[in-house]
Amino acid sequence: GVDSSTVAALLKEQGEEIVGLSMQLWKDNGRCCSLDDLWDARRVAIQLGIPYYVLNLEKDFENTVVRPFVDTYLRGETPSPCILCNNYVKFHHLVEKAAGIGADRVATGHYARVKFDSDRGRWLLLRGKDRAKDQSYFLFGMTQQQLSKTLFPLGEMTKPEVREIARRAG
Repeated sequence: GVDSSTVAALLKEQGEEIVGLSMQLWKDNGRCCSLDDLWDARRVAIQLGIPYYVLNLEKDFENTVVRPFVDTYLRGETPSPCILCNNYVKFHHLVEKAAGIGADRVATGHYARVKFDSDRGRWLLLRGKDRAKDQSYFLFGMTQQQLSKTLFPLGEMTKPEVREIARRAG
C-alpha cells in the first residue's frame, strides 16, 4: 500500500540498502494482501530499483489466522484477524526471513513507534504521532526481539504528510 511504499522511498532516499518483502496470503484478489497488492508492490520496487521478494505464507495464514477467526466468530465472539496476523504471521516471518537474506531490520508502514528504554532495559511500543491513524494496538503482541529489529518510519508522521511524500515520490 501507499504507507509501505512511502517507507521504502524514505529509506532509499536516506541511503539505506533496502529489499522489498511481501507476504502472499491469498490465491485471489479483493482482500488484504491480495495478488493485486503484490503487483503494486513489485511496481514500486521496480520504480525504486530495489530487489523484491514474495513470501508465500498462504498455509500458515490459513492455519494461524483464518481458521481461528472462523472458530471464534462461530462461537459468537468478535475476533480480530489483523492482531493474529501481526502476532503470529507477519512479524514472525518477516524478521526471520529478513535475517535469512542478511537484513538487520525490517521496516513497515504501520503508524506506531518503537524506542529502547535503557532504564527498563527493554523496547517499548509507542503510539503513533497521528492518533487518528495509530496502529500500536494491533502490534501489542510483538516480542522484544521483534521490536528490536523493527522500524516504523511513519510513526512520527501524520497521514497527510505521508500522502505528500508519496505524491512527490510518484
